[in-house]
Amino acid sequence: MMKIALVHDYLTCFGGAEQVLKSFHRLFEEAPIYTLLYDKKKMARNFAEAEIRTSFLQKFPKVLRTHKRWLLPFLTVAPETFDLRDFDLVISSSSAFAKGIIVRPQTIHICYCHSPMRFVWDWHQNYLKEQKIKWPLHLGTSLATNYLRVWDKATASRLDYFIANSKTTRKKIKKYYQRDSTVIYPPVDVNKIQDTRYKIQDKDYFLIVSRLSPYKNIDLAIEAFNKLELPLVVIGEGSQYRFLTKKAKKNVKLLGFQSEGVVHRYYQNCQALIFPGEDDFGITPVEAMGYGKPVLALRKGGATETVIEGITGEFFDDPHPAVLADGVRRLRQNLKSYNPEIIRKHAQKFSRERFETEIKEFIDKIIQKHD
Repeated sequence: MMKIALVHDYLTCFGGAEQVLKSFHRLFEEAPIYTLLYDKKKMARNFAEAEIRTSFLQKFPKVLRTHKRWLLPFLTVAPETFDLRDFDLVISSSSAFAKGIIVRPQTIHICYCHSPMRFVWDWHQNYLKEQKIKWPLHLGTSLATNYLRVWDKATASRLDYFIANSKTTRKKIKKYYQRDSTVIYPPVDVNKIQDTRYKIQDKDYFLIVSRLSPYKNIDLAIEAFNKLELPLVVIGEGSQYRFLTKKAKKNVKLLGFQSEGVVHRYYQNCQALIFPGEDDFGITPVEAMGYGKPVLALRKGGATETVIEGITGEFFDDPHPAVLADGVRRLRQNLKSYNPEIIRKHAQKFSRERFETEIKEFIDKIIQKHD
């Protein structure tokens, strides 16, 4: 019987990548999960039955574990210390370091890539700007990211197969790693049972569900809605929470972290979802469409593969408040034209069941090829 292991960057918060890992674990229940860091308090609920094996970083003081950039000198070493010699197949779920594992020559290594390491490749200059890194630290950071690019490309060359989470990611894998990949869209649970106990007080609101990080462009949406004076609800946590709270006027509510039931009640009752940032896939637009809700998205990245203009939503073409505001106006004009059933049917193309079937078929073909 083939022995399988799963490897994931971090299990410290639950997002799209962790949703993918959860599906992998559902397919391979006996497979242990190796991860660099694990927050049991936050993640045990989603991986209660899983055997979690952490790296030596887990023994570091909490203050270091919660500030990953301080761990940078160790992050390339940690995945290489995992002992995976007993496994025949290893599946890494990675947008950063997990794919850097070392396996035996006869072990098959498949990487499900959420994105090549963004802060050293396509988002490098933006990252330096966001972190407000100035000379001479700018030089040191540039040298460090140059090393990480070399390490990242080297690790990409030693795995056997890439799966990309979107066509957008497939292009990046080809550009940065010179490797081919197969696109299998990530799983989105579009058939969730709703928590009807939570009553929504807001009415006629637009919704954002997102991590509050600079590249998500939440500030752009808030500025646009401030000018439009339309109700906007923002759910999520992140480094920009305080900054965005100060920026928001009375018509914009930032709710911070909310439970899954609350989030999905807000999906159920919103007019539409606003997706102002560029993601390699972007799960929230598909989640919203699962409720028959249209989406306004920036015409970049994964959203161009999931949103159908004029049928399941609209696009805006430039990350500028005025352009986003114009998109909101078009969206409002077309609200009565969208067919919720057509939108829901489209969302089914990204279901968890579809993902697990495609992954199983992909792995079965590889195993047959190696027999």
